Amino acid sequence: MIAAAGSGHPGGSLSAVEILCALYFRVLRHDPQNPHWPDRDRFILSKGHAVPLLYSVLAELGYLPVEELTTLRKLGSRLHGHSYVDSPPGVEMSAGSLGQGLSYSIGQALAARLDARNYRVYCLLGDGELNEGQNWEAAMAAAHYSLDNLVAIVDRNGLQNDGFVVDIMNTEPLRDKWESFGWHVLEVDGHDLTQVLDALERAADVKGKPTVIIARTIKGKGVSFMENNPDFHGKAPTAEETERALAELA
Repeated sequence: MIAAAGSGHPGGSLSAVEILCALYFRVLRHDPQNPHWPDRDRFILSKGHAVPLLYSVLAELGYLPVEELTTLRKLGSRLHGHSYVDSPPGVEMSAGSLGQGLSYSIGQALAARLDARNYRVYCLLGDGELNEGQNWEAAMAAAHYSLDNLVAIVDRNGLQNDGFVVDIMNTEPLRDKWESFGWHVLEVDGHDLTQVLDALERAADVKGKPTVIIARTIKGKGVSFMENNPDFHGKAPTAEETERALAELA
């Protein structure tokens, strides 16, 4: 998709593949034939530049034709470079500016409580995105309101647009930070489906506080020249690189 568009964000899309597959194929309550079902679970992609991954999963589930994927970032396409609500159906939030998804998720979680519905809200954050102060205001609010129907997942791949997170704005000790804000914290290998699924199952049993899953991942996972390479945060591969990447992923 990204190669066909000539632009996009491959690194942060590849780092979260197992997370989204675990959610959409095993955990989330949703219906591709009824994407606006009021009792559906909500998935909020805060790191909206990783939307090629979301489009791919939605296409596999029947929210849109697989053939439409190659229209990414084309004029007139429904598939924008950052997520845009309901375009296609199944996309829950418009993103672009980072740091807003957790706040939005809190609104969804509170709405479930006010409407007496039992859906759950899952929000995927980037670790570089946690440099944004709004996330920590949201973290305080979620704990204050005891939102146990909210799960944040941190794609902790260690990289952001400008380089390594530890060099740009170190977020460690990340576990301690979330715990101090009143969250239940789980840590997993984000590329181990068994660990991811187990953490999501355990999160559903937590009462009285929100849960955050810190998923240790590798940016560009599965493509040797993209792995841990800041250059591929927001750069499309060449035709030759695409052929090599697909061969490695096969």
